[in-house]
Amino acid sequence: MGIALAVRAKANCTGNRVGAVIVKGNRVISTGYNGVPEGMTNCLDGGCLRCRNEGGQFPSGTGYDLCICVHAEQNALLSAARFGIAVEGATMYTTMQPCFGCAKELVQAKILKVVFIHSWAPSDADPEMDKKKKAEYDKITAKFNIKKLDMVDPDQAWAVTSKRDQG
Repeated sequence: MGIALAVRAKANCTGNRVGAVIVKGNRVISTGYNGVPEGMTNCLDGGCLRCRNEGGQFPSGTGYDLCICVHAEQNALLSAARFGIAVEGATMYTTMQPCFGCAKELVQAKILKVVFIHSWAPSDADPEMDKKKKAEYDKITAKFNIKKLDMVDPDQAWAVTSKRDQG
């Protein structure tokens, strides 16, 4: 997890800053952090419409379909794929619990275990829809071993923007 924390320092998103590491056979095989695709203007420099959120047009939990950021977990998987490194049977250490989309990708990549520090939960204004989303998320994450690591994050105030995600 220490390596995931170090990798997270490169995150260039204005929201949560996340680092991820894929380990197989006790060896680091790939890392990733969240930010825009290579060659695009960073979020911190105004590159992402959703992250810029001019005039507050995107309430919390909305507008993700317009976000150009690639999540840390996705970047770690894509980096491994780019260099022909098999991830099947590996463990992912990530500073934040994978979102719905990343959880699906981890199942598809056959990651066996995920260890995280900060909790994530789907959000919706409708509590009934929140329950449905959680049930679907639980269905996906039941496909791998997922564990919250109880540890102090020395840079939590910088890395985690949502109070909901600080659990």
